[in-house]
Amino acid sequence: MQFTKALAGVLAFSLAVSPTVIAQETEQDVVNRYLQRMEKTQVMRLGWVSAHFGVNRINRHNDYNDFAILESAYITGGELSWVKQAYSFGAEFGIVFKERLAWSLGGEYWLKLGEQLDGSFIYSPPAGGAMIVTDPSTEIQVYGACTGFDYYFYNHPSARDHLTGLALRAGGRVGFYIVKWDIWPEYENLNLATSQPANTNTTYQGTAPGLTMNVGLEYPISLWGLVAAVDLSYLYLNFSNVAWYNAADQEVVVSYDRTEDGRVDLNLSGIRARLEVKRFLSW
Repeated sequence: MQFTKALAGVLAFSLAVSPTVIAQETEQDVVNRYLQRMEKTQVMRLGWVSAHFGVNRINRHNDYNDFAILESAYITGGELSWVKQAYSFGAEFGIVFKERLAWSLGGEYWLKLGEQLDGSFIYSPPAGGAMIVTDPSTEIQVYGACTGFDYYFYNHPSARDHLTGLALRAGGRVGFYIVKWDIWPEYENLNLATSQPANTNTTYQGTAPGLTMNVGLEYPISLWGLVAAVDLSYLYLNFSNVAWYNAADQEVVVSYDRTEDGRVDLNLSGIRARLEVKRFLSW
């Protein structure tokens, strides 16, 4: 009889405690599910800032080089050099979307192209008589902004770990560029409205879109969280509207044969190599 009473007591105690245990387990399960849901819904963003230095190998066959050859014939004792390559500096920032796709926006500044011939020379242009020119120069300045996309097809960066090893990517960019071209004051230009020289010179200016296709690699260098990147690309950039306008709004251009057909376009297209230092950021 006593055993029966003891057993009944144990059963009664178990029934009294079990709802509390079940309730505690259920509450814990709810908390765990909530935390898991928060981890899934909380999205970290990944971006970067960078600085780069580039070398552009300009295609040798272009209007400027024809201009340099033909114009050198009118400068006794002087010779203008070809435009062969350009050096540029720039900065960029970007955001990575959907793990492998990245968008970027940046700008670049090219060091001056061209040269100055030191000394005094006899300049004998076709339409005018011989004259003495001192330190004749031709200098080209280019700068612009661009935006584009890159696709990481090998080892993409992540918001949590950034970049852990070698990464490969490919992409393209479009840009807007501005050029300014200064030529020595006595240069014999062409007024398109009158088909005669303008007898003066000022800065020639133009704008053009640029298109770049690139492939690149990135690798973490374990220094302040930095990443080194190397890009190889081809840039199409042709300034076909380089000119200045006089008070009568007449267009004055550079022409290597003093005709409208000989108008000089500044085609600076070519292969580019770029070295970049990048820092990934998460938020």
